[in-house]
Amino acid sequence: MDFYFRDSISREVLNNYLSRAVTHTSLLDTHEGKSDTFADDLRMLKNTGAKFIGRAAYVWGETNDEEHFRICRERAAVCHETDPEFVLQCCVFECVCKNFCENIVIPNWVYEAFNQPIPEENQKRRFSLEKMSFPDGRFNNHWGKDTGVPNILTLEGQMWLYYRACMYINCGCEAIHFGQVWLIGALDKDKNWETWRKLVMKVREYAKIHARRGYVICDAHCHGIITADNHSVFDFNSFPIRLKETENESCKYKCIAEENYSDSIFGKSKGGIHPSGYISDPLPFLVEFDNFGVSKTPGEFTPDLDNIYAWGYDEITWFSLQPKEYRAEFLRYISDWVNSRYPEGWVQMPSRRMTTYSWDRANGKRQRGMYRANNNSPACPEGYGDEEIIKEIFSAHELRA
Repeated sequence: MDFYFRDSISREVLNNYLSRAVTHTSLLDTHEGKSDTFADDLRMLKNTGAKFIGRAAYVWGETNDEEHFRICRERAAVCHETDPEFVLQCCVFECVCKNFCENIVIPNWVYEAFNQPIPEENQKRRFSLEKMSFPDGRFNNHWGKDTGVPNILTLEGQMWLYYRACMYINCGCEAIHFGQVWLIGALDKDKNWETWRKLVMKVREYAKIHARRGYVICDAHCHGIITADNHSVFDFNSFPIRLKETENESCKYKCIAEENYSDSIFGKSKGGIHPSGYISDPLPFLVEFDNFGVSKTPGEFTPDLDNIYAWGYDEITWFSLQPKEYRAEFLRYISDWVNSRYPEGWVQMPSRRMTTYSWDRANGKRQRGMYRANNNSPACPEGYGDEEIIKEIFSAHELRA
Protein backbone atom coordinates (compact mmCIF):
# COMPACT_ATOMS: atom_id res chain seq x y z
CA MET A 1 0.00 0.00 0.00
CA ASP A 2 1.12 3.54 -0.75
CA PHE A 3 1.72 5.73 2.30
CA TYR A 4 3.65 8.54 0.62
CA PHE A 5 2.49 12.15 0.89
CA ARG A 6 4.20 15.50 0.74
CA ASP A 7 2.60 18.98 1.10
CA SER A 8 -0.85 17.48 0.42
CA ILE A 9 -2.45 14.04 0.60
CA SER A 10 -4.26 12.09 -2.08
CA ARG A 11 -7.58 10.39 -1.50
CA GLU A 12 -5.95 6.98 -1.97
CA VAL A 13 -3.17 7.58 0.54
CA LEU A 14 -5.57 9.06 3.09
CA ASN A 15 -7.76 5.96 2.87
CA ASN A 16 -4.70 3.74 3.13
CA TYR A 17 -3.80 5.40 6.42
CA LEU A 18 -7.35 5.26 7.75
CA SER A 19 -7.55 1.56 6.85
CA ARG A 20 -4.64 1.04 9.29
CA ALA A 21 -5.88 3.33 12.08
CA VAL A 22 -5.72 2.51 15.77
CA THR A 23 -6.65 4.39 18.92
CA HIS A 24 -3.55 4.29 21.08
CA THR A 25 -3.98 6.97 23.69
CA SER A 26 -0.98 8.68 25.20
CA LEU A 27 1.66 6.75 23.28
CA LEU A 28 3.68 9.97 23.26
CA ASP A 29 2.87 11.23 26.75
CA THR A 30 1.88 10.06 30.22
CA HIS A 31 -1.49 11.82 30.44
CA GLU A 32 -3.75 8.76 30.72
CA GLY A 33 -1.66 6.99 33.30
CA LYS A 34 2.09 6.54 33.07
CA SER A 35 2.89 3.96 30.39
CA ASP A 36 5.70 1.56 31.18
CA THR A 37 4.98 -0.46 28.02
CA PHE A 38 6.23 2.02 25.40
CA ALA A 39 8.72 -0.41 23.85
CA ASP A 40 6.16 -3.21 23.69
CA ASP A 41 3.56 -0.79 22.30
CA LEU A 42 5.88 0.00 19.39
CA ARG A 43 6.51 -3.70 18.85
CA MET A 44 2.76 -4.33 18.77
CA LEU A 45 2.01 -1.42 16.42
CA LYS A 46 4.69 -2.61 14.03
CA ASN A 47 3.43 -6.19 14.25
CA THR A 48 -0.19 -5.29 13.50
CA GLY A 49 0.75 -3.06 10.57
CA ALA A 50 -0.80 0.05 12.12
CA LYS A 51 0.08 3.30 10.36
CA PHE A 52 -2.29 5.95 11.76
CA ILE A 53 -1.77 6.16 15.53
CA GLY A 54 -4.78 8.00 16.91
CA ARG A 55 -4.87 10.09 20.09
CA ALA A 56 -1.18 9.55 20.68
CA ALA A 57 -0.84 12.79 22.65
CA TYR A 58 -3.18 15.26 24.35
CA VAL A 59 -4.00 17.09 27.56
CA TRP A 60 -7.40 16.95 29.21
CA GLY A 61 -7.14 18.95 32.39
CA GLU A 62 -3.75 20.07 33.64
CA THR A 63 -0.14 19.06 33.18
CA ASN A 64 3.39 20.45 33.14
CA ASP A 65 3.26 21.71 29.55
CA GLU A 66 6.99 22.04 29.01
CA GLU A 67 7.60 18.49 30.24
CA HIS A 68 4.61 17.23 28.27
CA PHE A 69 5.94 18.49 24.95
CA ARG A 70 9.50 17.35 25.78
CA ILE A 71 8.31 13.77 26.28
CA CYS A 72 6.11 13.95 23.16
CA ARG A 73 9.03 15.13 21.03
CA GLU A 74 11.41 12.45 22.33
CA ARG A 75 8.93 9.61 21.96
CA ALA A 76 7.81 10.74 18.49
CA ALA A 77 11.42 10.53 17.33
CA VAL A 78 11.64 6.95 18.60
CA CYS A 79 8.34 6.09 16.89
CA HIS A 80 9.60 7.39 13.56
CA GLU A 81 12.80 5.41 13.94
CA THR A 82 10.58 2.33 14.32
CA ASP A 83 8.49 3.25 11.25
CA PRO A 84 9.03 6.52 9.34
CA GLU A 85 5.56 6.10 7.81
CA PHE A 86 3.75 6.32 11.17
CA VAL A 87 1.33 9.24 11.32
CA LEU A 88 1.07 10.26 14.98
CA GLN A 89 -2.15 12.04 15.89
CA CYS A 90 -2.43 14.57 18.70
CA CYS A 91 -5.65 16.04 20.08
CA VAL A 92 -6.55 19.67 20.71
CA PHE A 93 -9.67 19.27 22.79
CA GLU A 94 -12.64 21.37 23.85
CA CYS A 95 -11.57 21.43 27.50
CA VAL A 96 -9.53 24.30 28.96
CA CYS A 97 -8.59 24.57 32.64
CA LYS A 98 -7.90 27.97 34.15
CA ASN A 99 -4.93 26.81 36.23
CA PHE A 100 -3.39 25.19 33.16
CA CYS A 101 -3.75 27.79 30.42
CA GLU A 102 -3.00 30.73 32.72
CA ASN A 103 0.44 29.29 33.48
CA ILE A 104 1.47 29.39 29.81
CA VAL A 105 3.08 32.53 28.39
CA ILE A 106 1.85 33.37 24.88
CA PRO A 107 4.85 32.97 22.53
CA ASN A 108 5.82 35.74 20.09
CA TRP A 109 5.17 33.50 17.07
CA VAL A 110 1.52 33.16 18.09
CA TYR A 111 1.12 36.96 18.17
CA GLU A 112 2.78 37.16 14.75
CA ALA A 113 0.50 34.51 13.25
CA PHE A 114 -2.53 36.62 14.17
CA ASN A 115 -0.96 39.97 13.18
CA GLN A 116 -0.94 41.14 16.78
CA PRO A 117 1.72 43.49 18.19
CA ILE A 118 4.41 41.65 20.12
CA PRO A 119 4.50 42.97 23.68
CA GLU A 120 7.66 44.08 25.41
CA GLU A 121 9.41 41.43 27.47
CA ASN A 122 8.11 42.85 30.74
CA GLN A 123 4.56 43.05 29.35
CA LYS A 124 4.18 39.50 28.09
CA ARG A 125 1.11 37.77 29.43
CA ARG A 126 -0.29 34.30 29.84
CA PHE A 127 -3.34 32.83 28.14
CA SER A 128 -6.63 33.77 29.78
CA LEU A 129 -9.62 31.49 30.19
CA GLU A 130 -11.89 34.50 30.58
CA LYS A 131 -10.73 36.01 27.29
CA MET A 132 -11.59 32.81 25.38
CA SER A 133 -14.96 32.24 27.06
CA PHE A 134 -18.43 32.68 25.56
CA PRO A 135 -20.00 36.10 26.17
CA ASP A 136 -23.28 34.61 27.42
CA GLY A 137 -21.50 32.42 29.96
CA ARG A 138 -22.35 29.12 28.32
CA PHE A 139 -19.93 26.27 29.05
CA ASN A 140 -18.50 28.07 32.10
CA ASN A 141 -17.35 25.33 34.52
CA HIS A 142 -18.50 22.84 31.88
CA TRP A 143 -15.89 20.22 32.80
CA GLY A 144 -15.69 21.14 36.48
CA LYS A 145 -14.75 24.19 38.52
CA ASP A 146 -12.65 26.78 36.67
CA THR A 147 -12.92 25.05 33.31
CA GLY A 148 -14.54 25.98 30.03
CA VAL A 149 -14.81 25.49 26.29
CA PRO A 150 -12.73 27.83 24.11
CA ASN A 151 -14.94 30.05 21.96
CA ILE A 152 -13.48 30.08 18.47
CA LEU A 153 -14.99 33.49 17.75
CA THR A 154 -12.62 35.03 20.30
CA LEU A 155 -9.07 35.90 19.32
CA GLU A 156 -7.86 34.29 22.55
CA GLY A 157 -9.63 31.03 21.71
CA GLN A 158 -8.11 30.97 18.24
CA MET A 159 -4.65 31.70 19.60
CA TRP A 160 -4.98 28.93 22.21
CA LEU A 161 -6.05 26.29 19.69
CA TYR A 162 -3.36 27.41 17.24
CA TYR A 163 -0.66 27.32 19.91
CA ARG A 164 -1.45 23.76 20.97
CA ALA A 165 -1.78 22.46 17.41
CA CYS A 166 1.53 23.97 16.32
CA MET A 167 3.39 22.78 19.39
CA TYR A 168 2.36 19.21 18.56
CA ILE A 169 3.47 19.70 14.95
CA ASN A 170 6.85 20.76 16.35
CA CYS A 171 6.96 17.44 18.23
CA GLY A 172 6.50 15.41 15.05
CA CYS A 173 2.72 14.92 14.98
CA GLU A 174 1.24 14.89 11.48
CA ALA A 175 -2.43 14.61 12.40
CA ILE A 176 -4.65 16.67 14.70
CA HIS A 177 -8.02 15.71 16.15
CA PHE A 178 -9.93 18.85 17.19
CA GLY A 179 -12.51 17.13 19.38
CA GLN A 180 -16.05 18.46 19.71
CA VAL A 181 -15.88 21.27 17.17
CA TRP A 182 -19.61 21.85 17.51
CA LEU A 183 -19.02 23.03 21.09
CA ILE A 184 -15.98 25.16 20.29
CA GLY A 185 -17.76 26.58 17.24
CA ALA A 186 -21.21 26.94 18.79
CA LEU A 187 -21.36 30.53 17.56
CA ASP A 188 -19.55 29.81 14.29
CA LYS A 189 -22.28 27.67 12.75
CA ASP A 190 -24.29 30.77 11.79
CA LYS A 191 -21.15 32.05 10.04
CA ASN A 192 -21.00 28.88 7.90
CA TRP A 193 -17.93 27.66 9.83
CA GLU A 194 -15.66 30.29 8.27
CA THR A 195 -13.79 30.92 11.52
CA TRP A 196 -13.03 27.22 11.90
CA ARG A 197 -11.92 27.06 8.28
CA LYS A 198 -9.57 30.04 8.66
CA LEU A 199 -8.03 28.67 11.85
CA VAL A 200 -7.37 25.22 10.37
CA MET A 201 -5.94 26.84 7.24
CA LYS A 202 -3.60 28.83 9.49
CA VAL A 203 -2.47 25.61 11.18
CA ARG A 204 -1.91 24.06 7.75
CA GLU A 205 0.24 27.03 6.74
CA TYR A 206 2.41 26.39 9.79
CA ALA A 207 2.58 22.71 8.86
CA LYS A 208 3.86 23.54 5.37
CA ILE A 209 7.05 24.80 6.98
CA HIS A 210 7.34 22.79 10.20
CA ALA A 211 5.62 19.41 9.70
CA ARG A 212 7.69 16.33 8.80
CA ARG A 213 6.09 16.03 5.38
CA GLY A 214 4.72 19.53 4.99
CA TYR A 215 1.13 18.56 5.71
CA VAL A 216 -1.11 17.90 8.70
CA ILE A 217 -4.16 15.61 8.52
CA CYS A 218 -7.06 17.15 10.44
CA ASP A 219 -10.33 15.73 11.71
CA ALA A 220 -12.86 16.31 14.46
CA HIS A 221 -15.65 14.61 16.36
CA CYS A 222 -18.44 15.39 13.88
CA HIS A 223 -20.32 14.29 10.77
CA GLY A 224 -18.57 17.01 8.78
CA ILE A 225 -17.97 20.77 8.80
CA ILE A 226 -18.67 22.15 5.33
CA THR A 227 -18.46 25.86 4.46
CA ALA A 228 -20.91 27.82 2.32
CA ASP A 229 -18.75 27.32 -0.78
CA ASN A 230 -18.70 23.52 -0.24
CA HIS A 231 -15.20 23.24 1.22
CA SER A 232 -14.55 20.71 3.95
CA VAL A 233 -12.65 22.11 6.91
CA PHE A 234 -11.23 18.67 7.71
CA ASP A 235 -9.61 15.80 5.82
CA PHE A 236 -11.98 13.18 7.19
CA ASN A 237 -14.76 12.82 9.74
CA SER A 238 -14.71 10.70 12.89
CA PHE A 239 -17.33 9.63 15.41
CA PRO A 240 -18.10 6.95 18.02
CA ILE A 241 -19.56 3.72 16.62
CA ARG A 242 -22.81 4.00 18.61
CA LEU A 243 -23.46 0.33 19.29
CA LYS A 244 -26.97 -1.09 19.50
CA GLU A 245 -27.71 -3.69 22.16
CA THR A 246 -29.30 -6.94 21.03
CA GLU A 247 -30.25 -10.06 22.96
CA ASN A 248 -28.55 -13.24 21.82
CA GLU A 249 -28.29 -16.66 23.40
CA SER A 250 -24.63 -17.13 22.45
CA CYS A 251 -23.50 -13.79 23.89
CA LYS A 252 -25.44 -12.07 26.64
CA TYR A 253 -24.02 -8.63 25.90
CA LYS A 254 -23.99 -8.72 22.10
CA CYS A 255 -24.05 -5.47 20.12
CA ILE A 256 -24.57 -4.65 16.46
CA ALA A 257 -24.26 -1.60 14.23
CA GLU A 258 -27.28 -0.09 12.52
CA GLU A 259 -27.75 2.82 10.14
CA ASN A 260 -29.54 5.85 11.60
CA TYR A 261 -29.20 4.44 15.11
CA SER A 262 -28.92 7.20 17.73
CA ASP A 263 -26.64 9.96 16.37
CA SER A 264 -24.26 7.63 14.52
CA ILE A 265 -22.31 8.80 11.47
CA PHE A 266 -23.49 5.94 9.26
CA GLY A 267 -25.11 7.43 6.18
CA LYS A 268 -24.47 10.95 7.49
CA SER A 269 -20.80 11.63 6.74
CA LYS A 270 -20.78 14.94 4.88
CA GLY A 271 -18.43 15.79 2.04
CA GLY A 272 -17.27 18.55 -0.24
CA ILE A 273 -14.03 19.89 -1.60
CA HIS A 274 -11.20 18.23 0.31
CA PRO A 275 -8.40 20.50 1.62
CA SER A 276 -6.06 18.88 -0.92
CA GLY A 277 -8.34 20.06 -3.74
CA TYR A 278 -10.32 17.01 -4.87
CA ILE A 279 -14.06 16.52 -4.43
CA SER A 280 -14.96 13.86 -1.86
CA ASP A 281 -18.66 13.43 -1.19
CA PRO A 282 -18.95 11.99 1.34
CA LEU A 283 -15.62 12.33 3.11
CA PRO A 284 -13.82 9.24 4.36
CA PHE A 285 -14.58 8.57 8.01
CA LEU A 286 -13.42 6.65 11.06
CA VAL A 287 -15.59 5.18 13.81
CA GLU A 288 -13.95 4.57 17.16
CA PHE A 289 -14.57 2.82 20.46
CA ASP A 290 -15.28 5.90 22.56
CA ASN A 291 -14.95 6.32 26.32
CA PHE A 292 -17.39 8.68 28.02
CA GLY A 293 -18.61 6.95 31.18
CA VAL A 294 -21.42 4.60 32.10
CA SER A 295 -25.17 4.82 32.58
CA LYS A 296 -26.92 4.52 35.93
CA THR A 297 -27.39 0.81 35.26
CA PRO A 298 -24.14 -0.55 33.77
CA GLY A 299 -24.38 -4.16 32.68
CA GLU A 300 -28.16 -4.09 32.36
CA PHE A 301 -30.23 -4.12 29.18
CA THR A 302 -31.36 -0.56 28.55
CA PRO A 303 -35.12 -0.22 27.94
CA ASP A 304 -34.59 2.81 25.70
CA LEU A 305 -32.50 1.34 22.88
CA ASP A 306 -31.87 4.64 21.13
CA ASN A 307 -29.03 5.71 23.42
CA ILE A 308 -25.27 6.11 23.36
CA TYR A 309 -24.47 3.28 25.78
CA ALA A 310 -23.68 -0.35 25.02
CA TRP A 311 -25.41 -2.31 27.77
CA GLY A 312 -24.92 0.66 30.05
CA TYR A 313 -21.21 1.07 29.25
CA ASP A 314 -19.24 3.32 26.97
CA GLU A 315 -17.95 1.47 23.92
CA ILE A 316 -14.38 0.68 24.94
CA THR A 317 -15.45 -0.40 28.43
CA TRP A 318 -18.12 -2.69 26.93
CA PHE A 319 -15.54 -4.13 24.53
CA SER A 320 -12.93 -4.69 27.23
CA LEU A 321 -15.39 -6.66 29.38
CA GLN A 322 -16.20 -9.16 26.61
CA PRO A 323 -14.57 -12.61 26.35
CA LYS A 324 -11.54 -12.81 24.07
CA GLU A 325 -13.38 -14.96 21.50
CA TYR A 326 -16.23 -12.48 21.19
CA ARG A 327 -13.85 -9.52 20.98
CA ALA A 328 -12.25 -11.15 17.92
CA GLU A 329 -15.65 -11.98 16.44
CA PHE A 330 -16.88 -8.44 16.99
CA LEU A 331 -13.82 -6.77 15.46
CA ARG A 332 -14.24 -8.87 12.32
CA TYR A 333 -17.97 -8.13 12.25
CA ILE A 334 -17.79 -4.36 12.74
CA SER A 335 -14.92 -3.92 10.28
CA ASP A 336 -16.77 -5.87 7.56
CA TRP A 337 -20.10 -4.20 8.36
CA VAL A 338 -18.69 -0.69 8.01
CA ASN A 339 -16.34 -1.16 5.06
CA SER A 340 -18.79 -3.23 2.97
CA ARG A 341 -21.37 -0.44 3.19
CA TYR A 342 -18.98 2.50 3.07
CA PRO A 343 -15.86 1.87 0.94
CA GLU A 344 -14.25 4.92 2.58
CA GLY A 345 -15.50 4.11 6.06
CA TRP A 346 -13.09 2.48 8.51
CA VAL A 347 -13.05 1.18 12.07
CA GLN A 348 -10.32 2.68 14.23
CA MET A 349 -9.07 -0.43 15.99
CA PRO A 350 -8.80 -0.25 19.80
CA SER A 351 -5.16 -0.47 20.80
CA ARG A 352 -4.79 1.43 24.09
CA ARG A 353 -7.57 3.37 25.78
CA MET A 354 -8.80 4.22 29.27
CA THR A 355 -11.88 2.28 30.37
CA THR A 356 -14.46 3.37 32.90
CA TYR A 357 -14.48 -0.07 34.51
CA SER A 358 -12.12 -3.00 34.54
CA TRP A 359 -11.90 -6.02 36.80
CA ASP A 360 -9.43 -6.16 39.65
CA ARG A 361 -8.91 -9.91 39.29
CA ALA A 362 -7.18 -10.28 42.64
CA ASN A 363 -10.02 -8.68 44.62
CA GLY A 364 -12.94 -9.30 42.26
CA LYS A 365 -13.78 -5.61 42.15
CA ARG A 366 -14.41 -3.06 39.44
CA GLN A 367 -11.90 -0.29 38.95
CA ARG A 368 -10.99 2.28 36.34
CA GLY A 369 -8.57 0.62 33.97
CA MET A 370 -6.79 0.54 30.64
CA TYR A 371 -7.54 -1.64 27.65
CA ARG A 372 -4.38 -2.78 25.88
CA ALA A 373 -4.47 -4.88 22.72
CA ASN A 374 -0.90 -6.10 23.31
CA ASN A 375 -0.20 -9.79 23.66
CA ASN A 376 0.00 -10.68 27.32
CA SER A 377 3.68 -11.04 28.26
CA PRO A 378 6.20 -9.90 30.89
CA ALA A 379 6.64 -6.75 28.75
CA CYS A 380 2.89 -6.06 28.99
CA PRO A 381 1.39 -8.18 31.77
CA GLU A 382 -2.03 -6.51 31.43
CA GLY A 383 -2.30 -7.06 27.68
CA TYR A 384 -5.64 -8.36 26.40
CA GLY A 385 -4.02 -10.32 23.56
CA ASP A 386 -5.97 -8.88 20.62
CA GLU A 387 -3.11 -7.75 18.41
CA GLU A 388 -3.23 -10.75 16.06
CA ILE A 389 -6.89 -10.17 15.15
CA ILE A 390 -6.09 -6.51 14.43
CA LYS A 391 -3.21 -7.66 12.23
CA GLU A 392 -5.57 -10.04 10.42
CA ILE A 393 -8.08 -7.27 9.73
CA PHE A 394 -5.43 -4.85 8.49
CA SER A 395 -4.04 -7.55 6.19
CA ALA A 396 -7.54 -8.12 4.78
CA HIS A 397 -7.80 -4.39 4.01
CA GLU A 398 -4.56 -4.57 2.07
CA LEU A 399 -5.79 -7.52 0.01
CA ARG A 400 -8.97 -5.62 -0.77
CA ALA A 401 -7.13 -2.45 -1.86
